[in-house]
Amino acid sequence: MSITTVSSREFNQDTGGAKRAAESGPVIITDRGKPSHVLLSFDEYRKLTGTGRSLLEIVAQEAGDEIDFDPPRMGDRIFRPVDLD
Repeated sequence: MSITTVSSREFNQDTGGAKRAAESGPVIITDRGKPSHVLLSFDEYRKLTGTGRSLLEIVAQEAGDEIDFDPPRMGDRIFRPVDLD
């Protein structure tokens, strides 16, 4: 993973280049020499935030795609005695 640093002026002049650089690592955008923003690919952003596909993306997927669904088993914890005191 490579980290690229560009000034806000460079970013404005070559947004496409910054987007290509973000595919191989974060791009730090500086404003007056100080870091102000970070450009990441969407996949890297998802890894960072720990989010997977949204429900909309899952529902909108191709008909032939499969969804892995393995819910945890409840076991005997469904019915328990209730203490009403």
